[in-house]
Amino acid sequence: MDAREAIESGRTALGIELGSTRIKAVLTGPDHEPLAVGSHDWENQFTDRLWTYSLDAVWTGLRECYASLAADVERRHGVELNAVGALGVSALMHGYLAFDADGELLVPFRTWRNTNTGPASERLSAELGHNIPHRWSVAHLYQAILNGEEHVGRVAHITTLAGYVHWQLTGRQVLGIGDASGMFPIDVGAGGYDAAMIATVDRLAAEAGVPLSLAELLPAVLVAGEAAGELTAAGAARLDPTGRLRPGAPLCPPEGDAGTGMVATNSISPRTGNVSAGTSIFAMVVLEHELGRVHRELDLVTTPAGDPVAMVHCNNGASELNAWVGLFAQFAAALGSDADTTTVFQTLFTAALSGAADGGGMLAYNYLSGEPITELEEGRPLFLRLPDSSFELGTFVRTHLFSSLATLRIGMDVLQKEEGVRLDRMFAHGGLFKTRGVAQRFLAAAIDTPVSVGDVAAEGGAWGIAVLAAFAGSGADRSLAAFLADEVFAAAALETVEPDGGDVAGFDAFMQRWVAALPVQRAAVAHT
Repeated sequence: MDAREAIESGRTALGIELGSTRIKAVLTGPDHEPLAVGSHDWENQFTDRLWTYSLDAVWTGLRECYASLAADVERRHGVELNAVGALGVSALMHGYLAFDADGELLVPFRTWRNTNTGPASERLSAELGHNIPHRWSVAHLYQAILNGEEHVGRVAHITTLAGYVHWQLTGRQVLGIGDASGMFPIDVGAGGYDAAMIATVDRLAAEAGVPLSLAELLPAVLVAGEAAGELTAAGAARLDPTGRLRPGAPLCPPEGDAGTGMVATNSISPRTGNVSAGTSIFAMVVLEHELGRVHRELDLVTTPAGDPVAMVHCNNGASELNAWVGLFAQFAAALGSDADTTTVFQTLFTAALSGAADGGGMLAYNYLSGEPITELEEGRPLFLRLPDSSFELGTFVRTHLFSSLATLRIGMDVLQKEEGVRLDRMFAHGGLFKTRGVAQRFLAAAIDTPVSVGDVAAEGGAWGIAVLAAFAGSGADRSLAAFLADEVFAAAALETVEPDGGDVAGFDAFMQRWVAALPVQRAAVAHT
């Protein structure tokens, strides 16, 4: 079946992911290869000291993204896109979207990036005996209760961004188990929220003067492969105001970007994991057994199939590095160079390969926002160096690349050294790894583990949710792992880098200085 025939006959799957800086859509065919893509760039806003996206921006972005995809379909294949065989929505995880009984948003969307929930996170973690990170939805809800916010008495349901969009497209308030695990702890055996912990939160809310039934506020939990509703006429119109998109497409459970990253890298089996690097950077490691104790640095979430995962989530990823590359691009333009951004990135990243293995006495902190792993509520990007450091380009860029991985390394040390979790390989994806063999090599050194990259994740989470949509619509009686191994990744080619001993020693030395100088970062927050 050729691409045009697949599109016309509806043998396709559409995946849409709302990431931190881009909304992306991927249309795939029966072989799961991308047929067309669309995108829309957007940015969060820092309003009233909280990071947010407006719902108007959500729908403007979704419409622009879908229109871009439809135009790409017509340009590539000469056919109008008016139906899809299956559909899936994913988005950045966590955060707080609270609605009243009439479906009205009660307060602006509070995203994962906010770190104002410290008291709630600390109390809930202690009461539940389970690490509740700052960005989890229940932490946002309980913090609003502790703050005495007026709206909490009118909350009828809360959800994530993916859950909200799915609800608007289908009329169903459901969530994939991976995304749900970033709202509230999951009982893996039961395949749903932990009932005993729900009762504890109900008690805490009542003690604070806000009686509620948390189970009634949270979306229903579904696992990969389950039906999650159909695209309604109203939903189709919201996505495509031209009226060309027909309703009726089945949807898979909405998922978070962490879950789609696991699918897009075939990292859903024990002893595998993936690192996603963008605005944030996080590692997902599928566990063979329960952890020995609660760790503040580790989130316990699940795969889209419901298997336990340890997540090391760092609020700050490659944004500060990107800012420095942008500065070099401006300098190149001022000199009259016509080098594009991709060329500037490749040139600088390649230079990092010749830099000093330990950063050469330079240090950088990529903290644009707060970072719970290092107990910072706000961020101040910093670059500093020892007076006798060799101030040259390769080491400078390597230092900033190391900085992008440093906080992740802290969490991975807890997982690998304290808990003894073993990894056969990590898969790396995201913009940080587009220049071949650079950030991949440094990540292998940082976690002393083979790191693989490949074209399989080139389209990222949007492709991952398209794969989940195809899985839900396949009707096959098999596991997600079998579906990925036998049908999606059977012919996938990967490039794997083994950790180099010199790089490992160099990163270790860099980390010793980086951790020792964290008080400088804290002082910058306190005094600026």
